[in-house]
Amino acid sequence: MPNEQSSSRERVREKDGEEVTALARGLDVLRRIAAADAPVSNRELTDWTGIPKPTVSRITATLVGAGLLLRLPDSERFVLTASVLELSNGFLRNFDIRARARPFLIRLADQTGLSVHLAVRDRLEMVVIDAIRPRSAVLVSRLEVGGRMDLSRTAVGRAYLAVLSEPDRRALIGSLQTASGDDWPAIAGGLQHGLDDALRLGFALSVGEWHQGLNAVAAGFVGPSGERYSVNCGGAAHQCPHDVLIEEVAPALLDCVEQITREIGGTRATNGAHAAG
Repeated sequence: MPNEQSSSRERVREKDGEEVTALARGLDVLRRIAAADAPVSNRELTDWTGIPKPTVSRITATLVGAGLLLRLPDSERFVLTASVLELSNGFLRNFDIRARARPFLIRLADQTGLSVHLAVRDRLEMVVIDAIRPRSAVLVSRLEVGGRMDLSRTAVGRAYLAVLSEPDRRALIGSLQTASGDDWPAIAGGLQHGLDDALRLGFALSVGEWHQGLNAVAAGFVGPSGERYSVNCGGAAHQCPHDVLIEEVAPALLDCVEQITREIGGTRATNGAHAAG
């Protein structure tokens, strides 16, 4: 009898593991389709994820049945449906910080004439949860809510790193190094310099590193429950050259973040220096 019970428990664990794996694969497929610039085929999903094509076909069929994917007419390609917005809207509804921070972000955008973004981290990228365009600007960032920014090459990512605890920062930089592979030596210097700035001055810079011709300054802060955020302020290089970012934009940004933290009960606290390796 004990052997039968043990075998039964083992089968349950195996089944649960299979279900968890299937869920992870389904989420990976959704993320790949969301990141694509055009409708995606099962073959492309197989190439991108490494999941066998028969399994990918079952996943996309399941997602179509769930209303999260649409198979285009007379095509083997898929796109996300509006139902996915329900998930993101539910996430954003719970981000009360957006409503409380927005007046200060608007003031910063109008004061500097630059685009302002509030961002959080998703894995190895920063994701925009609010985007403010200055009313007076002609040239503005095209990044909208949900847009993604490189964590290691951007001011917003470096500012985020600066407000992590030392162990979390080391772990995340280690993950960035692993993901970057042979490109890491070219990335590490700029990352370290930006991180040093953020830890010493309270803000990080990125001058043409993520996209040529785009400059930005960013500052991070800690929410009341320990969650980390970063505010990015930037635009075309001729609007905000290096000296302007430091002398004019950075003080306005730090004042904005200070007001946000007072409003939400957060902190500007940073944690000691770190070497990017």
